[in-house]
Amino acid sequence: MAKISINIATGSLQQKEMIVGIDLGTTNSLVAIIHPESKKPVALKEHNSSSLVPSVIHFGQNGNVVVGEEARLYLETDPRNTIFSAKRLMGKSYNDIKSHEDFFAYKVIDDDKESLVKIQVGDKFYSPVELSSFILKELKTRAEHILKTPVAKAVITVPAYFNDAQRQATRDAGKLAGLDVLRIINEPTAASLAYGLGLNSDEEKTIAVYDLGGGTFDISILKIAGGIFEVLSTNGDTYLGGDDFDRAIAEYWVEKHGIDNEQLRHNKELAQLLRLKAEEAKKHLGMADGFAATLRGMELHISRKEFDGLVKPLIDKTIKCCAAALKDAALAAGEIETVVMVGGSTRVPAVKEAVSKFFEQPVNDSVNPDEVVALGAAVQADILAGNNKDFLLLDITPLSLGIETSGGLMDVLIPRNSKIPIKAGRQYTTQKDGQSGMRISVYQGERDLVNDNRKLAEFNLTGIPAMPAGLPKVDVGFLINADGILMVTAKELRSGVEQSIKVKPQYGLTDDEVEQMLQDSIQHAGTDMQTRALVEARNEAGHLLETVEKFIDRNNSLLNRDELSATATAMQALQLALTMDDKNLIRTKTEELNEITRPFAERIMDIAVGEALKGQKL
Repeated sequence: MAKISINIATGSLQQKEMIVGIDLGTTNSLVAIIHPESKKPVALKEHNSSSLVPSVIHFGQNGNVVVGEEARLYLETDPRNTIFSAKRLMGKSYNDIKSHEDFFAYKVIDDDKESLVKIQVGDKFYSPVELSSFILKELKTRAEHILKTPVAKAVITVPAYFNDAQRQATRDAGKLAGLDVLRIINEPTAASLAYGLGLNSDEEKTIAVYDLGGGTFDISILKIAGGIFEVLSTNGDTYLGGDDFDRAIAEYWVEKHGIDNEQLRHNKELAQLLRLKAEEAKKHLGMADGFAATLRGMELHISRKEFDGLVKPLIDKTIKCCAAALKDAALAAGEIETVVMVGGSTRVPAVKEAVSKFFEQPVNDSVNPDEVVALGAAVQADILAGNNKDFLLLDITPLSLGIETSGGLMDVLIPRNSKIPIKAGRQYTTQKDGQSGMRISVYQGERDLVNDNRKLAEFNLTGIPAMPAGLPKVDVGFLINADGILMVTAKELRSGVEQSIKVKPQYGLTDDEVEQMLQDSIQHAGTDMQTRALVEARNEAGHLLETVEKFIDRNNSLLNRDELSATATAMQALQLALTMDDKNLIRTKTEELNEITRPFAERIMDIAVGEALKGQKL
């Protein structure tokens, strides 16, 4: 067992500084602050405009990028270059989203089903982190314009269901937008704070937060006592939200008008127009008994009763999640004292009725459900700024901790500002066949390349049995105890091989050094992201070239001359691209080689299955 003891310095925040709360949403995003005079949370907006910024990004022909309402207009006219629901892709691999691929009007790349997805726009490739950073950058600019002051620090909310990869992706997006992300907090906790729940230290309450947004659904059961929020249970669905209500209406119209699904798959513009009309219908039916519109000569009708029937299975799914959350918390519906409603989709009357019936009480939706999460994030930001002395803030890690991965990249296991004690782990594997050892190098810092961070320790895990690349599973675990001591463990799970090493304690950095490292990370976020993307593209391309080379060696006789020639040409083009510092070119050539070789693999698999079944009766 490898254990490294390090004393981690504690961070400090300047008093009275402006820290904003941000709700980075699937459909809309917004910024909130504590008003300096009223001391109440307010969502930022200009004059009579909305506080909501649509989470939509459009890439123009001239490289111009627009975000928000202006970008939303392009959903109809230029859907292939207009990105919506990017939050659904945060921290996701293609495997996670392939069953929903038709939902996206833009191209989601599936070159490696296990690694994080990329989105192709023209000849450029973007990660969900980059896309989300465009939204956060717009929010930052908007906030600075309204407040007439620089905004550099933020609290960003995420669904309670978000895993480590998704939370880290959100932090990275903030950094890329020029923000120091002080905390990632759960949306239900933020919503509770916005309702003033938990702000009175004498208060004890058990509450349910029902959050139905554009793309995700969460139900959280929280116990609030003495200003401390304890999550008793969470449940939900990261692929259920108002977008699905829209889809249900659109599919209803598609069926009514006999539109061919294959035709719709290729006509992205029509699909998008139907989706937008469906969204309009959903909002209208919140206040009316029917909706009627004309689209390209089609008469589109739907009644409130028909709509309620369509979305009932979706609402029932959320109620099942509520029942599961209550069961996990060992509570009955009657023991919940307050039901807080969050997310624009909770405006649907059928949703309110179902939730109220399940929890046996009227729901609490007095705070604007679109703004409630951002308002709560602002309350949390105010606590971090030291303006609310009633809350006890636990010690935190001032800088991220992680290990070096392929290409000299920093893979963060414990993000900065995590409350301690904390435990985190991740699995890694070998890159070469028969590899018997793995070097574990531990770093502290916020930059994407380990060379720009501070090395804390290093040890070798040896004795890994000879296996093909990718087969060994090495579990690397970080644990920071209540005293701020970091312990690192490494174990190969298939063989049980462990390694132990003692390293002299190294002491933390001064506050000034921490501040300098943070400033450097934000200042270089753009170039760091480009470097990381280039290294990742090269790693993927190299892996693909090795795989294709092995595949050709084994199956040479099953491919014809033209196929071998086309593969060789694509491999040469990719090898040439690897010599250049152009991430998009490497990704394009990787995708081209993938397109050429994918049918071969499928055909050879069919031949193998056919051979295996010969002479067998089914």
